[in-house]
Amino acid sequence: MRSVSVIGIGETKMGRLSGRFLKDLITEAGNKAIEDANIQKEMIQALYMGNFNASYWSTQSHMGPLAAETLGLGTIPTIRTEGACASGSLAFREGLIAVGAGVYDIVLVGGVEKMTHRATETITTGLASAADCELEANMGATFPSLFALIANRYFHEYSNIRKEMAMAAVQNHENALLNPNAQMQKKITVEDVYKGFPVASPLTVFDCSLITDGAAFVVLAATDVAQKLGLTRSVKVIGSAQASSALTLAGKKTITSFESTLRAADAAYKQAGIKPKDVDLAEVHDCFTITQIINTEDLGFFPKGQGGKALAEGKTARDGEIPINTSGGLKAKGHPIGATGLSQIYEVVTQIRGEAGDRQIKKADIGLTQNLGGTAATCVINIFSGR
Repeated sequence: MRSVSVIGIGETKMGRLSGRFLKDLITEAGNKAIEDANIQKEMIQALYMGNFNASYWSTQSHMGPLAAETLGLGTIPTIRTEGACASGSLAFREGLIAVGAGVYDIVLVGGVEKMTHRATETITTGLASAADCELEANMGATFPSLFALIANRYFHEYSNIRKEMAMAAVQNHENALLNPNAQMQKKITVEDVYKGFPVASPLTVFDCSLITDGAAFVVLAATDVAQKLGLTRSVKVIGSAQASSALTLAGKKTITSFESTLRAADAAYKQAGIKPKDVDLAEVHDCFTITQIINTEDLGFFPKGQGGKALAEGKTARDGEIPINTSGGLKAKGHPIGATGLSQIYEVVTQIRGEAGDRQIKKADIGLTQNLGGTAATCVINIFSGR
């Protein structure tokens, strides 16, 4: 498999984007990525589009041709990927494999979701389709309740990290204050998290990711092609892996560690030829605060049961040992489901390029993204290098 690089990135601001719809978001983020890559649209040979549930929330299926027509890409092949919250990362991985295999030299990868125009009940029903409808959703189990079960089991097996979970929310909100594209640019305290509207014990509203409109796109090219084009801001993809586990919570061997992350991380690290200690920053899937802490353990950054302690010690802060979610994460930057994985990539590439402004970390040579779908039934991990 030949080397592949990210040569262009673009995203919209995340949030409640009233009056803006799928085509508007695709147009902005897609054109930004193409312009950032400094290529002509005619050079793009295929489009991979990640989207979770536009069929239900926007009554719009067939997202690939929609995006291609919207962006003026002609009759190139298009593919839509769906893997719940990992839909965007799946699109990225499929594009990566195609370029790596030599099928194409340059492809565009995008993700989009429009959510805030629908009622909460409609959004909740759509989200529930990422779980097992028969055994979980129809029994009243929502994602907040499932991840609350995970949190309580973690408390039982290791220690009560309720305070550390709140600190994760505070840290991500602090990072989002420095991200102009973030949805929730609001400073909060640990006490604010405790007093937040109760959702599913121990989770309050401040422990939960956001309902978000947004889009993110990246342009991928074979590294030798990027070099021939004189593209000096390219960032190499040095590792990529995908793994799955049981869809239901009850079907998992353990719920305090995610098997899909463990397997994907092992494969991605081996492909990249690195160890967890070599990663300079990571964007991890913090759909809930407990998830972020478990993810940092499963990725090998901290020993099992010690992720909360490490966060409290400042090890995941922007100036810490392994900065986590410098973008603000799903918790504060936002969670436009089909675009989330690509927005994570946008942040890591921005950091590696040294273009993150006030939130720029000191050392950003190797970055990692970890994107989950459902209750960690799907996991995609990508590793990037600017060396």
